[in-house]
Amino acid sequence: MGRIFSGFVKLTSYPVELICFRTKIHYEDKKAQNRKIKGAAILISNHTSVWDFAQLMQVFFGRHIHCLAADILFDQNKAMNWFLKRLDMIKISREGKNFSFIEQSLDVLNKGGIIEIYPEARLPKPGEEFPLEFKPSAAYIALLSRAPIIPVYTDGNYFGKGRANVVIGKKIDVNTLIDENAEASENIKRINDFVKDKIVKLKDELERKKEEQKKKV
Repeated sequence: MGRIFSGFVKLTSYPVELICFRTKIHYEDKKAQNRKIKGAAILISNHTSVWDFAQLMQVFFGRHIHCLAADILFDQNKAMNWFLKRLDMIKISREGKNFSFIEQSLDVLNKGGIIEIYPEARLPKPGEEFPLEFKPSAAYIALLSRAPIIPVYTDGNYFGKGRANVVIGKKIDVNTLIDENAEASENIKRINDFVKDKIVKLKDELERKKEEQKKKV
């Protein structure tokens, strides 16, 4: 049911995306990882706006994505709760009272599905340094599932005069980051730091491309 409903939402919202986002997609290496995702994967992105999920739904149009979202979104009202559940979004307890989202995420990945996580866990406030601290949940799920990670950077330029930009990074083989003889906490930190650094590099690469484009104008 969620897959059908999600497909309907993607199709009906596509004209809005063309007008309001006008997303331009960049790649770290298009041959290594493009918009097509085969098998299980964990999408990890920085967080700029509540519109991030809507954008990535269109970017990875061909796959049904289970996005992890804060309980505050589900609890706004009954209509929002109904809508998010129909999209197969997974609720996270921001106060850490319920960790069922980990089991739900693993279930999706074990079935070859895709989950989407924003490790910063909240929107940045004006003046805060990019990126915010990455919470360990995404790395922990990656450690347990061994599913590959696809890092994504978005500049969050929605509804602006310019275009929103997304940079898709190369797929990360989590197994290459894991030391089987180390403690789980060490591996989680290693994965977390590596992905965080990668998203920063994707941002830097996008800024470099923008500067080159300006020089050509």
